[in-house]
Amino acid sequence: MNNSQFINRFLALHYVFPVPLNKLQPLLEYDPKLDELEKIPPYLLAKLCSISLERANKLQKIFQEFVEITMYQMYEKHSIIPILFSDPNYPKSLLNLYDPPAVIYVKGKLELLGNPKKLAIIGSREATEYTAESIKTILPPLINEEYVIISGLAKGADTLAHEITMSLGGKTIAVLGTGLFHVYPKQNLKLANEMEQNQLLLTEYPPYITPQKWNFPMRNRIISGLSQGVVITEAKKKSGTVSTMEHALENGKEIFAIPGSIHSPLSIGPHLLILEGAKPVWNGHQILEELNK
Repeated sequence: MNNSQFINRFLALHYVFPVPLNKLQPLLEYDPKLDELEKIPPYLLAKLCSISLERANKLQKIFQEFVEITMYQMYEKHSIIPILFSDPNYPKSLLNLYDPPAVIYVKGKLELLGNPKKLAIIGSREATEYTAESIKTILPPLINEEYVIISGLAKGADTLAHEITMSLGGKTIAVLGTGLFHVYPKQNLKLANEMEQNQLLLTEYPPYITPQKWNFPMRNRIISGLSQGVVITEAKKKSGTVSTMEHALENGKEIFAIPGSIHSPLSIGPHLLILEGAKPVWNGHQILEELNK
């Protein structure tokens, strides 16, 4: 079996069973080329993939349909580039995660993925004008040094991070919690369309996957996994922003927090992180200094 056959079989498997790499590892150890997948007894497939017998039967059946399609061509029609974990373009930093994406699907300027200088900016969906002003203040030195700004295309702070980066002539990557056919939230469709022209959209989900609440915490580990450091703007005490920070801390990333007013509930998240050792920052030079150490 040549490499392109393996890629096609892997893409077909991921299309019907879109799980992280660690969930596929037992199957790959048993069947490294995936050329036995249709013949594996369903009870064994269920055991290897930690799924029910019913789901294993279904998986084999649907896999047989999709493996007949040239998956790469199907994606190409929609300008989507699938990148397997074994591909040279796959960001090596993601392999340090406990559960790396098995495939990432990207749309836009692929070269942004290869830039090692990446910084995430995240914060509350209810971000105020303070977040906008803070991002405008810290970004110029970073853009000057050609840092790619990563965020999650959510409303609020994420939207501001992408939009302000572009308005300042910088480069940005949006990590989605859905497939590329289902941009979420809908109000960011125009932003996503703009980004796929000159920036980059990235997701671990095949294109048909719709918004599900559990996909977004999963997305957060990719945001921190891709980045050298993470900046938190405004965030409440318990939020998705804080869960992204937990991923970042676990993976040894630099954590930066923008201090805020003691009267705002949206300052509690960054202030608690500062207590836990995040570096308080109020300009981009401080971030550069830390990242260039």
